[in-house]
Amino acid sequence: MPYPEYICTPMRQELTSVGFEELKTPEDVDQVIPAGSGTALLVLNSVCGCAAGTARPGVKLALQNAKVPNKLYTVFAGQDLEATAQARKYTLPYPPSSPAIALFKDGKLVHFVERHHIEGRSAQMIADHLRSAFEEYC
Repeated sequence: MPYPEYICTPMRQELTSVGFEELKTPEDVDQVIPAGSGTALLVLNSVCGCAAGTARPGVKLALQNAKVPNKLYTVFAGQDLEATAQARKYTLPYPPSSPAIALFKDGKLVHFVERHHIEGRSAQMIADHLRSAFEEYC
């Protein structure tokens, strides 16, 4: 059973307000991830405390960098169930994890931040980690 939309709306807006495009269906995911050119950041958003406290703030901080991905996408785990399941096919061999952050280059996964790399870390630590990935791949 998905979370109610009224709970998720502010959490969605935290990313869409800085330029993320929501992928709400499996077709949305398939249109942008495997066929993408350049770099794309995909945030598997979540209602959990580590998403609110460090993942989303860390992602937003990371985007304040000279090198950033060309495209920004998000799916919402626990609400956009089918889109999230489809997105997770592109993050294999990593197990399902949310929140999570995936960086793709030309449709291929090049960097992945699992939940256990988010929990217990500050937003600044996550931002620094992502900036290193941006410097390498973007």
